[in-house]
Amino acid sequence: MESAADLEVLDAALTLIHTRQHASPKRLGEPGPDRAQIDTILGAAGAAPDHRRLTPWRLIIIPKERRHLLGEAFAEALAERDPEATEVQKQEAREKALRGPFLALAVARLDPDLGDIHPRERMISAGCAIQNMLLVAHAMGFGAGLSSGRALYSRQLRQLFRLAEHEQPLCFICVGTVTNSKPAKPRPALSDYTSTL
Repeated sequence: MESAADLEVLDAALTLIHTRQHASPKRLGEPGPDRAQIDTILGAAGAAPDHRRLTPWRLIIIPKERRHLLGEAFAEALAERDPEATEVQKQEAREKALRGPFLALAVARLDPDLGDIHPRERMISAGCAIQNMLLVAHAMGFGAGLSSGRALYSRQLRQLFRLAEHEQPLCFICVGTVTNSKPAKPRPALSDYTSTL
């Protein structure tokens, strides 16, 4: 039988899970998490399920003073896939790198030499690590969101982040204070995603 304390913890966990909403990086401003808060958010990733403890993912933090490099990679990737992109469009691509106080890239490590755990299990571990980070950021009162886009899979991004052959970029994780709230989107009903064998 669950104790009152157990029920209180469960209620707090469910509230945290069900009130978390995606926050677009363009709606995240200062203040962002401080150094100790960042360490707590990153530390939560390490609690993700991880068969054989491979840590089959890694996180690359992009500090503000290096964001211009990411911006140039975005602009170059745009120019490569669309040679007719205007300078205005390239500048808009650069500005995407400046959004949000805290920014990190999540990368899946799929190298067979790392171990014999199936790549899909590794991706699940990475997803759990990312969700842990989002929930902890939300618990701290911050907004957080994931972003990707075609540039994420570009040659320029692989070069900038020095990704190895078997590493796959998954998404950017952005954390900050929500500057413009949007109404919460409805969650799917249980019947939308469950069935019985």
